[in-house]
Parts: sequence; structure tokens; C-alpha cells
Amino acid sequence: MRKLRKATLKDVAQLAGVSTVTVSNVINQRPNVSEKTRARVEQAIRELGYTANLAARSLAGGRTQTVGMLVPDLTTQFVGEIVRGTSDELRAVGMEMLISTASDMAREQQQVAFLQNLTDGLLLILPQTPDRMLLAVEQAGVPVVVIDHRGQQILLPSVDVDNYTGARQAMAHLLELGHRRIGYVAGPKGFGASAARLKGYKEALASAGLPFDKTLVVQGTFQQPSGFAAGQQLFSLPQPPTAVFAANDLMAFGVMEAAKQMGLRIPEDVSIVGFDDIPQASQVYPPLTTVRQPLYQMGVAAARLLVAMLRGVRPPTSRLTLSTELVVRSTTTRAKEVMV
Repeated sequence: MRKLRKATLKDVAQLAGVSTVTVSNVINQRPNVSEKTRARVEQAIRELGYTANLAARSLAGGRTQTVGMLVPDLTTQFVGEIVRGTSDELRAVGMEMLISTASDMAREQQQVAFLQNLTDGLLLILPQTPDRMLLAVEQAGVPVVVIDHRGQQILLPSVDVDNYTGARQAMAHLLELGHRRIGYVAGPKGFGASAARLKGYKEALASAGLPFDKTLVVQGTFQQPSGFAAGQQLFSLPQPPTAVFAANDLMAFGVMEAAKQMGLRIPEDVSIVGFDDIPQASQVYPPLTTVRQPLYQMGVAAARLLVAMLRGVRPPTSRLTLSTELVVRSTTTRAKEVMV
């Protein structure tokens, strides 16, 4: 059986009765085409099932109307919500998205190189590649926007949240409930978010006149098993905490599992607060009190920033910091010693 030949740009031009330049102008959404001609070309594209060759279009110096997105993984709701926001916003403006994953720096740099040759711009979630290397990509003519920046210094356009204020909101809630011995499950070192949230925890204690106790801080990895291990360690202390603040929801779920395994009631015996408000936070039992990051809105904002850059529009700021919000559910209550 003979394999059907893939339709070409020339085939579309012949069927529509126009030049290949006109077809290219329609595909790239250039304005110098009449509505009647545009409709004829689009009809020919549908009839032939023509799909543009992104690599060829990129080599020819044209726009692909496609954005590349690089994420650490696609298994977490945290990443999923951001991706949903970027996808919806790009679709609304007639653009497509190519998505790839990379769990280490070497793979990430390979994928950045791959995507920059096929797309008009890049969106990167928690990149491990240093800013100085990504700046080289941007200087080569490929706009880059970073979401939830990993490092301490931000040199590229970025979208993030106010991690410090979010941590202060979580701590203020627990302190208002009368908790004075509050454990903390920290995020991995090397993340700007981890440092900001730890700072918020420490400074909230200082503002309340409470000493910082390093035995109440356990290092985590932002993954649920590390939260479980941290919870076991905290609840095994001679004087365990009456409340635990975890630097993200996944670790908070792990702390909840550890508490239940050790016979502690939530929130009667221990209050627990997370950070992120991923969809699962409202579905676990009991529903988790947490600090909401506007994850979907972060994706939307990053897509809008990148599209503005692609259109040559200079945004008011290249660094967007969105606000957090405390969401009180069922894992927090007043400390036992202050209950009446």
C-alpha cells in the first residue's frame, strides 16, 4: 500500500489559488491579507490536512506561533495548575505550546536548546540552569520567562509569589491560636522560595518574642515522604510541637500521615498548615489549612508576559510577584493549653 504524501505549503497555495508567500502570511497571522483570501487559504488548509513544519518555519526566520514550556515533571498538581493556566491563556490568543520535562540540569539544558529552535519563546518552571546561561538564550533572540524562580537572584523576566509574606500569614494564624511550640518542615536548600519561607517562620517567632529552636526545624525535599519522616522526628521529641508548618502541601500531607500513625488527632492534638493550596489540599481528611499560591494565575500571568514580549510590547515590570492568601480549613485549632 502506497503511503500518502504529506501536504505541502505549495499544495495549499495551488488549491487556494494564491502564492506560497500568501499562505505563509496567513499561517503566521500577518495582517496584510484580505479576509476573503484568508478564508480561502484556511479552507484549503483544512481540506488538505496541512500542518506547518515548525523546524522549517523557524529556520526560515518566521514565527511558529508556538511557545516552549519546560517543567521539572508532570506528576504534581503544583506544576499541573501552572501548566493549565499557561495553556488556557496561550490558546486564547491563538498560540500553541510544546511541553517537555527535565529533572536534572544536563537534561534541562538539552531541552532548552531543543525548544528554542522550534518555538518563539520559552516558559520555564523552577529552572536549574543558571540565569547567566538562560540570558544567553534570551540574547540570541528567544524571549524567556521564569516561573517560581529557583535561585536567589533573578536576572530574567519572572512570575513568582510573595513567599515571605505567605509564611508570615501561616505563622500568624498559628500564633493567634495560642501555639508557641511550632515545628517547621523546610524546603530544599538552593530554592529562593525555601529561603523566603524559612525567613518568614523565624521572623514571625521573633516578632512574637519566641526563641528560635533549631530542633523544631527539619529539612525536607518538597516531597510527601520527607514530610512523613519530618513528622516522625518532630513528634518523637521529648517536648513535641503543638503545631507544624510545612513549606508545601505535599510535605504537610506527610506530616499528617505521621501524626495519624503515632496516634495524634488532627487538629485536637496537633495543628498542621501547608503552603500552595493544590487541589488535593481540600480533598484530604481533614481538609488542610494552607497558604494559597495562585498557581493557575501564575501560569496565566507568565503567558501574558511572554506574549507581550513577543509582540514587542514592553511590560510595566519584568518581575511579577503575586499575593498569597491564608485558607483556613480543618487541620488547625486553638492550642490545648489555651482552650477554655
